[in-house]
Amino acid sequence: MTRSSPHSDYDILIVGAGFSGIFLLYQLRQLGYKCKVYETAPDLGGVWYWNTYPGARVDTDSAVYQFSLPETWQGWDWKEKFPSREELQAYFRHLDQVLDIKKDVEFETRVVRAQFDQDRCRWKVTTEDGKTATARFFLPCVGTSTKRYVPDFPGLQSFQGDIYHSSIWPREGVDVKGKNVAVIGTGSTGVQIVQEWGKEAANLTVFQRTPNLALPMNQATWTAEDQVRNRSRYPQVFEDRAKTFSGNLEDFLPSKLFDAPAAEREALFEANWKKGGFSFILDGYSDVLFDEKVNREYYDFWAKKTRERIVDQRKKDILAPLEPVHPLGTKRPSLEQDYYEQFNRSTVDVVNLRQVDIAEIKPTGIATSDGRFYPVDAIAIATGFDAVTGPITNMGIISTNGTSLADEWRDGVHTYLGMASHGYPNMFWIYGTHGPTALSNGPVSIELQGQWVIDAIQKIDKSGLSFVEPTPEAEHKWKELVNQITNMTLLPKADSWYMGANIPGKKREHLNFPGGLTLYKQQCRQALDGWEGFRTV
Repeated sequence: MTRSSPHSDYDILIVGAGFSGIFLLYQLRQLGYKCKVYETAPDLGGVWYWNTYPGARVDTDSAVYQFSLPETWQGWDWKEKFPSREELQAYFRHLDQVLDIKKDVEFETRVVRAQFDQDRCRWKVTTEDGKTATARFFLPCVGTSTKRYVPDFPGLQSFQGDIYHSSIWPREGVDVKGKNVAVIGTGSTGVQIVQEWGKEAANLTVFQRTPNLALPMNQATWTAEDQVRNRSRYPQVFEDRAKTFSGNLEDFLPSKLFDAPAAEREALFEANWKKGGFSFILDGYSDVLFDEKVNREYYDFWAKKTRERIVDQRKKDILAPLEPVHPLGTKRPSLEQDYYEQFNRSTVDVVNLRQVDIAEIKPTGIATSDGRFYPVDAIAIATGFDAVTGPITNMGIISTNGTSLADEWRDGVHTYLGMASHGYPNMFWIYGTHGPTALSNGPVSIELQGQWVIDAIQKIDKSGLSFVEPTPEAEHKWKELVNQITNMTLLPKADSWYMGANIPGKKREHLNFPGGLTLYKQQCRQALDGWEGFRTV
C-alpha cells in the first residue's frame, strides 16, 4: 500500500476496494492508466471486510460468486457451496496475491467531497484527513450496503448492556453464553445472527416486523475431488451465468405456471425446493413475479413447507403466516440453514411488531406497547441499510452546478444506464442505483458494468474527447424504462429496500434495473456505440 502526497494527480480515481474497485483497478492498470483506489476500511473486501457478525455468509453459489478472470480462479478452490465471511476474506487475500492490488490502494481513506472542474476537465476529490487528488475519471464503487440504518428507538442511549449493529460487529466476536439477548430485525443479517445466537444464548427474543420468506440454503462442503471437478467446469459456468436473467446458473422456464397440470407444478416445486438456494424461484415459471395468483401458489407451498418445521402454533403464525404479507420474491429471500428450528427451542421467542411496537429501550431491556418488558443483556440491531443510494450520496459528490447528488436525489433518483448522471461528467459508478445490482449476482453484474466503463474510457481517449455526461432527456427515458418494467411486476407490492421503503422519508421508488442482465447489456452497448444519450465534449 502506498500513501499519496497532500495532492496527487491520477488518470482514474476509484472509491472502494471490493469486487467492483478491484476489477476496475486491475483492468485499467493493465491498459496503462495511472490509478488509485481510496478505501475506508483497513483491508480489501468491501462489505466482506465489515461483515463480521455471527453466521455471515453469501447467499450465492461460490461457482458463480467470483471473478471469471483465469488468473483468479485457476489457483483457487472454494471450501463451501455458500462461503462464509472468513472464506471470502481469504479469497480477497488471494486476489491481492495474484493481481497485486494493495500497492495502488490507500486504506482508511474516506472521501468527503468530489466535484468536476469543467475548465481543467478533472475531478477534484477531498478526503476526510484533508488530502486532495485530481483525476480525469471518478469511479465510485461503494456498493449497496455501507450506510447503516438504526431506527430512532426511544431510550436507546440509556441501555446499559451491549448494543451491536450487524455492520460494525466486534471483530473479536461476542460471547452470549448464559446471557439474555435480543435481535431486532429479520432480514438476512437477522436470520444469520438468530441461527448462531439461538444455539448459545440463555434466552433470545427476536423482534420481527415482517416475516422473512427464507428459503433452504442446502449448504454443501466440497471435497478435494469436488474442487477439481468444480474448477474444470468454470469456463462453461462463466459463459452460462452471463446469459441468465440474474447472473446465476438458474433461469426462469419459458412456460407459465397455470399452463402446466397441477401435479407437474407440484413436482417442480418439490424438485427446486430440494435444490436449495434461489432455485425455488429462479428455476421456476416465468410469471412468478408478474402474476399475483401464480405467486400465491408459490407462497402457499413455501408456507406449507416452512410451517411443518415450527412446532408452536403462535410462532408458526408469526414466522410463516397463512396469508402473505407481501408476494414471495418481492423482498430478497434469505437463505437459511436451521433458522426456523431455533424457534422450537424453549429459550427462543418471537415478538410480532405488526401487533405491538417497541415503546422504549430501557436501561435493562426492551418495553413494548402492550405493557410487556423483555430484560436483555445485549441487543443486536439488524435493521439494515440506506441501501443502493445511501453509499454514493453519502460521499459529498457535487455537480458542476454546485448542487449535491444527495440533494438532487432527495425527491427521486435520476441516472442513465444505472452508471452515470447528468452534471457529473466522466463519473461512472458500478453496482449501484438503477443497475441490475440487487436483482443480480454481484460479480457478474460488476464484470458487465465494469467492462462497459473500461470500454467507455478507452473510447473517450481514442476519440479525443475531454469528457462525456448524460443528457437530462436520456436520464428521463432510462427512468421511464425502469419504472415501466417495474410496474409490470409485483415488486412494488413490498415495502422493501429494493424500493427504498425501509428508510423513513426516502422516496418510494424502485432503485434497481429489473429487466435482467441480457436486456441491460443490450441497452448499455447500444448507447456506447454512438454515445447515444450522452453529451460529448
